[in-house]
Amino acid sequence: MAAAPVWSVDPRTGNPREQVAVEATAEEVDRAVRAAHAVRESLADRTVRAAFLRIAADLLTEAGEHVIEAADAETALGPARLTGELARTAAQLRAFAEVVDEGAYLDIHIDHADAGRTPPWPDLRRYKIPLGVVAVYAASNFPLAFSVPGGDTASALAAGCPVVVKAHPDHPATSELCASVLRRAAAKAGLPEDVLTLVHGFGAGIELIRHPLVAAAGFTGSVRGGRALFDAAAARPRPIPFHGELGSLNPVVVTGAAAAERAEEIGAGLGGSMTMGAGQFCTKPGFVLAPSGETGDRLLESLTAAVSDTEAAVLLDHRMRDAFLAGVRTRAELPGVQAPVTPGAGGDHTVSAGFLTVPAQLLIAEGPHDELLEECFGPVTVVARYTSHDEVTAVLSRLPGNLTATLQTATDGADADAPGLLAALTPLAGRVLVNGWPTGVAVAPAQHHGGPYPASTSTSTSVGATALERWLRPVTYQTTPDALLPPELREDNPQGLPRRVDGRRA
Repeated sequence: MAAAPVWSVDPRTGNPREQVAVEATAEEVDRAVRAAHAVRESLADRTVRAAFLRIAADLLTEAGEHVIEAADAETALGPARLTGELARTAAQLRAFAEVVDEGAYLDIHIDHADAGRTPPWPDLRRYKIPLGVVAVYAASNFPLAFSVPGGDTASALAAGCPVVVKAHPDHPATSELCASVLRRAAAKAGLPEDVLTLVHGFGAGIELIRHPLVAAAGFTGSVRGGRALFDAAAARPRPIPFHGELGSLNPVVVTGAAAAERAEEIGAGLGGSMTMGAGQFCTKPGFVLAPSGETGDRLLESLTAAVSDTEAAVLLDHRMRDAFLAGVRTRAELPGVQAPVTPGAGGDHTVSAGFLTVPAQLLIAEGPHDELLEECFGPVTVVARYTSHDEVTAVLSRLPGNLTATLQTATDGADADAPGLLAALTPLAGRVLVNGWPTGVAVAPAQHHGGPYPASTSTSTSVGATALERWLRPVTYQTTPDALLPPELREDNPQGLPRRVDGRRA
């Protein structure tokens, strides 16, 4: 049977643009993984890896016009958004090169032999080594920063792991273009091109997670798809780490003092955040607890104005559009739910933004309104109106894990509710914000992009310098002669790496 074609589709019309590939067979996935596994030792040199990452960033930037054109044609995200995403993608490649150069990620510990201890210590030297081939599952909503040249790929390569990427069907042409840039960068750095390979197709994704030479996987996508792959990774004869970012409601709590102080500002900020990128950010604030009464009404009036000024938008594909329309329809039909601005179809290929309101009391106990506590991908948020502090904490206790949680509090520092609410929000998310909005994830060393399940399937981050740690494992050498040790662990520290020796920074 002939391999199924992979088409690039225009989300603005739903029409196919061009056939860019065919879905990989099981045999082709096997060849891709084995090719990556065969060249893993080529990534051992940290200097070469860092150079590769910098060259990749440069070549991606040089190809920017073509990359942005291809990505916009397949995602309708627009040149402005994609220009920023390309800059972010190149920046994180360079940032990981700096991490590799600096070497602290190796987490080197050396404890010299000490016969005077009880019991005595032998000579112990510990650092981290790459796991092996990493499978990366590209995201739909970030065709660059969380896809072929994105953070999972960049961090895995930085760790010394070759990568096999399963392209997302929403942007196959962009994926092919970016893969060719990275493979060209590898060759320019003196590495085999197969340090990165690309496969297409749903079946290829399943074969990839099951392949015995795949050592770990990174995923960004839906709860359903991510959980299926997570379960497959755990069910293997030899289970592997699966670092999945699955879904997030990203709750926001607005205190009464905050609403009294700046209701209009909060409403406008919420409207901008929830409609950014047509509500297709994984950090979109999808659930808000706001006070009842006059101050909360003012907030909703401001939110209504902000959302009403938003133009109809094209979602990433028509399947997502259908899911969005079905999701808002079933939520709007629940008893007690109102739609001050009705989200829905803006045209044959677009959607219009909106928001729903509901009394918070209806969410305290398990029931039909539980759907309001689940992510709805697209430009919609749910505002639950509360009448007491107890209602807020009761609703928060029912929320799943999230990437972010936000507290809007009074800026004068006199908000008595703030400390308790911040403490209640902290267990719910990997990033907790005060008086800000969660859309926008800075690529910084202190960043954490992950959270309790279902936000992610591990405690790791997929953004920032420590994202590299997902693809490493520690190993300790005991009483090993210096000549046999890896250079990183030798007594004279020939590479000048940061490390702790006998418990002290050296």
